[in-house]
Amino acid sequence: MPRRTATMLASTLMLIALLCAGVLIPVPYAELSPGPTVNTLGEHDGEPVLQISGHKTYPTDGHLNMTTVRVTSADYRMNLVEAVYGWLAHDSKIVPHDTLYPDGKTEEQSTQENAEEFSQSQESAKVAALKELGVPVRSWVIVSTVVKGSPAEGRLHAGDVIKAVDGAAVRQPADVAKLVTKHKPGQKTVFTVVPAKEQAAAEKADKTATRTQNVTITTATSDDSGAKRAIVGISAGTDHTFPFSIDIKLADVGGPSAGLMFALGIYDKLTPGDLTGGTFVAGTGTIDDNGTVGPIGGVEMKTVGARDKGARYFLTPADNCAAAAKDTPGGLTLVKVKTIGDALDALKDIRSGDTAALPRCTTKG
Repeated sequence: MPRRTATMLASTLMLIALLCAGVLIPVPYAELSPGPTVNTLGEHDGEPVLQISGHKTYPTDGHLNMTTVRVTSADYRMNLVEAVYGWLAHDSKIVPHDTLYPDGKTEEQSTQENAEEFSQSQESAKVAALKELGVPVRSWVIVSTVVKGSPAEGRLHAGDVIKAVDGAAVRQPADVAKLVTKHKPGQKTVFTVVPAKEQAAAEKADKTATRTQNVTITTATSDDSGAKRAIVGISAGTDHTFPFSIDIKLADVGGPSAGLMFALGIYDKLTPGDLTGGTFVAGTGTIDDNGTVGPIGGVEMKTVGARDKGARYFLTPADNCAAAAKDTPGGLTLVKVKTIGDALDALKDIRSGDTAALPRCTTKG
C-alpha cells in the first residue's frame, strides 16, 4: 500500500474513532437555549394569562412578554460532540451540569423548587403592582414549609401565621431566622402563631384572625458547614389577602424570573391606556413585594428568544445588564431597570417615542 494512501487511511480511521468517542463519552455539562415567550397581556392555551375579577379592568394592546429558558434534564448526559456544538452555537449556552442541578439534585426536586419560586413570584408581582397603584394589601408572615424530621414537625404547620418569636414581633420572614439563631442549639424557643385553619376561616369570613397559641420548640443544630447555629426546621414566607381576585394562568413554567412582567401586565390591565403604546416589549427579572427587580439566570438566551419573537425592547435587571450587553441580538434595545417604577418610566418613554433618554445596558452594567 502506498505511504500516502496508508496515511490517509490511518487519519480517516483516527477521525472515525474520535467521532465515536465524542458521541459515546458523556461530559459533565448541560445546555441552556431560548424557551417560549408569553405575552402577559394575551392568552396562553386558549385562556387569558391574567384574569382579574372584582375590579374594573381596561383593554390592553401590544406585548409585555415574559421570557423563559429551556434546559436539559437532570438525568441527560451530554456527549462531547453536543457540548462542542453548543459552545460554537450562538443561540445556546453550555454550563457545568452542577450549575443547574447542584448537590445531586434530581429533576423532580428542581421542578418542585421552581414551581414554588414561580408561585411566590406571582404573589409578589400582585403585591408590587397594587402597591404601585396605591391599593392596600394585607400581608403577614407564615410558615411556608416544615422540614421532615425537624424539631418543628408536628408542632408547626404550613400556613400557620407567625406573630412573634420569644415575644418579639415578627414583621418579615427574615425576622424568624434572626430570632431563632439568637439561641444555642438545644435551647427552647417559643413561637406565637395563628393556626393555619383559624387563619383560613378568618379569611373566608373576611375577618382578622385573633386567636393565637404559643408553641415551644427545642432547637437543633444546622447541618450547614461552618459555624453551628440553632434551627427549628422551617422556612418562613409571606402571605397576602388581596381586595379582589387576580389569577395568573400559565402552566409548565417555573422559577421566579417572570415576576416583573407579571407585575407590569397587572398594572396595565388595571389602568386606562396602554403601557406599551402597541410596541412589542419583552423582559425578565424577579420582583419583591416592594417592587425591587432582581437578577435572573440565562439572560443571554432570553434576549435571543425575545428578539426571535419580535421584541424591540427588553427590560433587563440592572445586575444582568453587563452579561446581556456582551452579545445583544440585532434590533433589540436592552433597557436597564432596578424597580417597577423604573420599568414604568421606561414604558412611558417607549410609548411616547421619546427613547433617547432610556437607560440602556452596557457591558459595564
